[in-house]
Amino acid sequence: MTTVLPALHEGHAPIFLHQAFDDAIHGYEEWAPNLAEPEVEFDGRAVGISAVFGRMRDCTDLLPTRTLETVRAVTQEDSALSDQQVTDADAATLMRTLFVERLRA
Repeated sequence: MTTVLPALHEGHAPIFLHQAFDDAIHGYEEWAPNLAEPEVEFDGRAVGISAVFGRMRDCTDLLPTRTLETVRAVTQEDSALSDQQVTDADAATLMRTLFVERLRA
């Protein structure tokens, strides 16, 4: 079975994977307790947000400012990812951690 999400190329994600990552962050933000894992559409198929977070954990691209602000809003922490050179991997790791914590709660 092949995966829906494309592999990174030397640590870089294609733009449509970045868009799915942004959608996954918003999906997490809107995820109510006791509901199934949110999904995002990718290439015409539904993909769980955890898969998107997992795929982006090795992405060395710099996180766009608007995405950084969204992550900070979701985590309700201004100091979240406060480094000047925040990567998508940093945000994906944080979002994946939050996802797992919510599943355990």
